Amino acid sequence: MIRVTLLLLFCLFLVVYAWKDWYKSLCGLILLVAVIQHPDMPKTLLGIQGINPWNLVLLASVLAWAAAAGREHLRWDMPRIVTFFLLTYLVVIVSSFARMMLAGGAVSPKLVGETTAYATSEYLINNIKYALPGILLFHGCRTEARFRMGLWACLGIYFLLALQVIRWMPLSAAVSGEELANLSLKLLSNEVGFHRVNLSMMLAGASWAIFSTRPLASGRGRMFLITLASLIVLFGQALTAGRTGYVTFLAVGLILCLARWRKYLLVMPVAVIAMVVLVPGAKERLTQGFTPGTVDTNVRAEAMDETVAGGDAYTITAGRNVAWPFVIDKIGESPVVGYGRQAMLKTGLGLFIWRQFGEVFPHPHNAYLELLLDNGFLGFFMVIPFYVLVLKYAFSLFRDSRDPTYVAIGGTACALVLALLFAAMGSQTFYPREGAVGMWCAIGLMLRVYVQRARRQAQPSSQESKKAEQWWPEAAPAPAPTGELWPDPAREDVAQEVAP
Repeated sequence: MIRVTLLLLFCLFLVVYAWKDWYKSLCGLILLVAVIQHPDMPKTLLGIQGINPWNLVLLASVLAWAAAAGREHLRWDMPRIVTFFLLTYLVVIVSSFARMMLAGGAVSPKLVGETTAYATSEYLINNIKYALPGILLFHGCRTEARFRMGLWACLGIYFLLALQVIRWMPLSAAVSGEELANLSLKLLSNEVGFHRVNLSMMLAGASWAIFSTRPLASGRGRMFLITLASLIVLFGQALTAGRTGYVTFLAVGLILCLARWRKYLLVMPVAVIAMVVLVPGAKERLTQGFTPGTVDTNVRAEAMDETVAGGDAYTITAGRNVAWPFVIDKIGESPVVGYGRQAMLKTGLGLFIWRQFGEVFPHPHNAYLELLLDNGFLGFFMVIPFYVLVLKYAFSLFRDSRDPTYVAIGGTACALVLALLFAAMGSQTFYPREGAVGMWCAIGLMLRVYVQRARRQAQPSSQESKKAEQWWPEAAPAPAPTGELWPDPAREDVAQEVAP
């Protein structure tokens, strides 16, 4: 009761303080994502759907932002192509929801026993609101102080989540992969609120994202603290027992090291070995299904007749090899526009897989297949280019050595977006949800720095500007850019829109 009271008082403070400084309240709201799924966090107030502390703070921040936009000389200067893809993303979310609600002439939520109010909140409003903090960060981040505040709030989500995982997962469970899996499945959902699969993905990218901010450290002491925070998040991720997250961590690290930190290619295996020593159960989880002793035999015979690299396909994919062929066949029946949101339930595919194999698949457990099943190739190519463009911009900043801010936010955005794209092969979703708030915040901050860099480079020669905009600029340090990275937004020349 005391924790709930303190939480509500903190949310009330943010609601009131938003009218003094909406940006600081927004950063407080972002940090609350670390406990948004916690059992102590009230899901509703007064029994009204959608009325909860997090939503009230978000509403206050949005209203305060709208009131302060003119006073702070805020103008929408996001590159036009990014704005276009954001709008197409929104069109996919809205149209997919509308088709779900109107499926077969009946209200689709009845198919799964949900009320219309709940379905509207869960499948439409929430998908929009969880991306909103990142867009507000982009619009309001006009000073270095605001940039750092937004960045630490974004990364603070993952650090707090890692501490909760370490708090609740007993170290004795780290010895056995089976015990680690069983306890993480129960304890993390009950005590932290997020499923272990989602936590593993989030923390896999977060450890690299935090490590990317080392250039912002002003001394060896702060650099050590950032490295320590990165290792703590990595340790928390190892305790989640999420196998897709383990692979995602390795893939993201390899790409970032090849892009900029090639010297760390030698250090990376040492870190992995050290983590295996500390959490031997993580190694067992990662290799589960590749050895006879780790094969899951508690499944139907139909699902046991495939092998992958000498291992059992069912165990390695956690049963996904059962569902994916049927999902792909169903996509082929409506490849252009798909079936609308919750297509696995709407088409009866989930029920068929349950009756045939005894497996529960309310969604495909693959974000790419889910996007294709719900929205077809039309929706797929209205969403995925957004992430490709974001990665292009983020890598261009990550490889730009002229300012530590470029490297820090570029690496942060790359790590978190890559984590989603890799983990999407075995789980996740491209519909924005709680676990993606930090990624959207990193995207918003990255786009702000990208725009500020373009404005900062407006004065040098066209040849220098063109070189600075390359995705993979030369590794040799370039001369420091002229102009200010964070100029006063009140100046008329600063308020001019930057072309994409």
